[in-house]
Amino acid sequence: MSHAWMPVSPCGEGCLTPAETTVSWPRRVLRLAGAAVIVVAALLLVPVLALVPGRDRVVRTVFRALLRALGVRLVVHGELDGSGRGALVVSNHISFADIMGLNAVRPMRALAKREIASWPVLGTLVSRAGTVFLDRERLSTLPATVERLAEALRSGSLVTVNPEGTTWCGTASGRFRPATFQAAIDAGVPVRPVAVRYLSGGRETTRPAFIGPESLIASLRRVVALRGLVLELTVCPEIAPGRATDRRALAALAEAAVSSALGTVTVAAPERTRQVADARPAVAGGAGAAAELGTDVASPEVRAGLS
Repeated sequence: MSHAWMPVSPCGEGCLTPAETTVSWPRRVLRLAGAAVIVVAALLLVPVLALVPGRDRVVRTVFRALLRALGVRLVVHGELDGSGRGALVVSNHISFADIMGLNAVRPMRALAKREIASWPVLGTLVSRAGTVFLDRERLSTLPATVERLAEALRSGSLVTVNPEGTTWCGTASGRFRPATFQAAIDAGVPVRPVAVRYLSGGRETTRPAFIGPESLIASLRRVVALRGLVLELTVCPEIAPGRATDRRALAALAEAAVSSALGTVTVAAPERTRQVADARPAVAGGAGAAAELGTDVASPEVRAGLS
């Protein structure tokens, strides 16, 4: 059962832009079949990737091929180069294809909701890629998850997270929640904001969005139906370690960078319960933050850590 502070987006079918130019039904079936073949091939490659020189190049090729099979053209503005050091890559979250685009640029680990691990085929592929899973329904697990992220960052990995906590339609974005930014502070690594946008016919489209309670299949069907769909990634300037005083300030800087690149408005997610007046500010840094995030769901400390 979800808790009162579960991330929730107001986006729904009413957010979808009118249907753009679409491809024929046989073309849609071919796209789905091609994507399925690539996913199966990727699963077969996973056990030998550690033994193959140029692993990152192979992973990039797989994700680029998967996007092409789905009829998505990738356009990237800026460089996403880890230079051998860890970095927390944060972006607005619109579609299941977001993570494909990021890995097509530079393979990286990800923070994902626990439910994805149970998805047919894709769940196995994501799990074997070193994904860190978050149980959003049990806030008591958050400190351990943040620590696992920090360990991955210290090891030199790029790790991508979606700090909105859920998907939005793209014409509006959610607030960047600060909890996961603690991992970057603890590991002493920079934050790399990336702005995600989808275009069709030269205009911004919301049709690839994974919105409301719909299934992955519903979103996937809209993606393969579009003609000339473009996934545009804009890499924003790096936020260096120490530039922000705490994780809230760091989240605000990253959110502002993404909003500026997209020209979108950040919307506060609807509250499921009234805010309690005695919510205290978060404790900044290390074990103090972990202890704060590990308190009971009903406590002011947990609310402060998620706000």
